[in-house]
Amino acid sequence: MSLVRKLTALVKDPPPAYVFELSEAGISMARIGAHAGITFRPLAPGVISVSPLRDNILIPDDLAAAVRELAPVNGNRKRRDAALVLPDNCVRISVLDFDHFPSDAREQLSLVRFRMKKSVPFDVEEAAVSYWAQAAWDKRVDVVAVVTPLEIVARYEAPFRAAGLNPGLATTSSLAALNLVQDGGVSVVAKLTGRVLSVMVLRDGVLKLVRCLELAHPELAEVAGDLYPTFVFVEDTLGAKADRLLLCGFGAGFEEARRQFEAGLGVAVEPVRSALGTPGEHDAGLMGYLKSVAAQG
Repeated sequence: MSLVRKLTALVKDPPPAYVFELSEAGISMARIGAHAGITFRPLAPGVISVSPLRDNILIPDDLAAAVRELAPVNGNRKRRDAALVLPDNCVRISVLDFDHFPSDAREQLSLVRFRMKKSVPFDVEEAAVSYWAQAAWDKRVDVVAVVTPLEIVARYEAPFRAAGLNPGLATTSSLAALNLVQDGGVSVVAKLTGRVLSVMVLRDGVLKLVRCLELAHPELAEVAGDLYPTFVFVEDTLGAKADRLLLCGFGAGFEEARRQFEAGLGVAVEPVRSALGTPGEHDAGLMGYLKSVAAQG
């Protein structure tokens, strides 16, 4: 039940046969292979309600029926591996900086739990905790930490297990979508999914900041109100201006967003791109995951 750490295991483990991305709007699915096509199965409003504080699966029978519809028939009855891309707002993600990060895994986990304890509104000791130590920068180590109550992940996994799938790998949409971002310079990524805005800052491929915000109204004015402080953070903390702003999930509103943000921020605005098409609200993480698998092939 790991969220981030197992992504690194792709280097040595064979990839799963299928990947599914879940959102309040529906489920996107792709079979991993040379010609991966993406299928989307919409869900009725209220089947999934994303939160890091309570059960997300409100109508489990409807979700189970959608998974059975998407999951290919299992002719040989052998349980098949699958990767799940979960909604950003069902977990808490932080970037923790350490002067020194120990090599012992137990010490690492203890430190991460201690640092996260005061920043999450649930018991970290009873939660699923995953982390990934990034390349050191200025002798400091930035560790990406993901925390969520165990029951939330278990409830997302349950309908896939019932359909004969083994969801042995899970990540979040934004973290998976970062595979679509080219390394180099300082990049700010703004990913919109429904009313949830995920903002990430990368410096030369190292994740420096993650924020996940629930918007009252997912309009450009409110998005801008959350983006502008991020650019102040970049200059104050990193000592450099952002080179570009990458947008994902803005759909038909992308050109207007580009015009407003280029004028207001004075930075180049580009879409997040994928060889499979334009990443959207409900499949950007899936596309990013597929790219990571292809890169290991």
